[in-house]
Amino acid sequence: MTRSVSILGVTGSIGQSTIQVIEELRGQGHEFPVEAVTAASRVDALAEACRRLKPKFAAIADPSLLSAAKTALAGLGVEVGAGPSALEEAGARPAEWVMSAIVGAAGLAPTMAAVRRGAHVALANKECLVCAGPLFIEAAKTHGATLLPVDSEHNAIFQVLTHPDRVERLTLTASGGPFRTWTREQMAVATPVQACAHPMWSMGRKISVDSATLMNKGLELIEASYLFGFPSKSIDVIVHPQSTIHSLVHYTDGSVLAQLGTPDMRIPISYALTWPDRAAVSTARLDLAKLAQLTFEAPDPERFPALRLARSALDRGAAATTALSAANEIAVEAFLDGRIRFLDISSTVEEALSHLEGAETGLLAKMPSSFDEVKAVDQAARRAARLIAGNPAAA
Repeated sequence: MTRSVSILGVTGSIGQSTIQVIEELRGQGHEFPVEAVTAASRVDALAEACRRLKPKFAAIADPSLLSAAKTALAGLGVEVGAGPSALEEAGARPAEWVMSAIVGAAGLAPTMAAVRRGAHVALANKECLVCAGPLFIEAAKTHGATLLPVDSEHNAIFQVLTHPDRVERLTLTASGGPFRTWTREQMAVATPVQACAHPMWSMGRKISVDSATLMNKGLELIEASYLFGFPSKSIDVIVHPQSTIHSLVHYTDGSVLAQLGTPDMRIPISYALTWPDRAAVSTARLDLAKLAQLTFEAPDPERFPALRLARSALDRGAAATTALSAANEIAVEAFLDGRIRFLDISSTVEEALSHLEGAETGLLAKMPSSFDEVKAVDQAARRAARLIAGNPAAA
């Protein structure tokens, strides 16, 4: 196989796993020339990725780091850019396949640049759909882009969704995160280090905290609805601590198809990279006899209110899901900075949404008709969340 690629967010956990997959498949004779890579601020990690991948273009999100990036990449034959426009340029570069792994709403514009030229877009960034779902899906259809889900749950559904018109329900599985068995009293004093200590997956700090609150699963519920076209009432979430079954599709004849595998992001990444083919990747093989049992439990809405907030936002419409995601980014940031407690994350998001419904009448009721309107809702939610989280200067 020969396929040109770009990696938006090359220094994060998904980006690093993508590098591993590319290097392994190159060793098998596949060719994946790299067009562009991006990073937020880690210049040394960006330089290392460029040495391994040899891209034509590299972008650093922080404009103040342009000089440092040029110095670090000197002699590698890589064109270097910085700032939001450079990230968009990376997405617009002519790669056939683009990994969208920039965390948060910052990934929307560069991913849209790839969508607008009809690329195969591997979606690891939830916010593209959560923040701009209907507009993003419509843009993909208009420009002939192919959306390939990378989140393990959505990738699992993608693999077993053989008859979309014969589906009764979807079930997303959740590991339960590090606080699955904790009481609210214990969670009230949880530290960022504890919240980021996921029992099954190795992830970045923001998504690790989202997993601890179960907001990650709430965002995935929204993502699944927009991506596969099912209403929230047809999508269930169940806690599955072993993280072996990644999602299930329930069909009208009573059959339930599930995708199983070890908790390793290289599996969905390799599937998205080589789709519609499959590649041989040296991930650990699933041993059901050794695993012995698979268990399931309903998520506790009292300890994990984020799921309720996400489902409610999805039912209210695209503006509410945009606001939910933006407010959550600010709340998680405040928790990681030590300005609010763990349980304050969900309450901050809920209060921000209530504020937008009251103080800015109509903002959440109207379906955004442009990306400018999406941005306006996003910024309003961030301002509200910053005020609630005790950082008015940044609002």
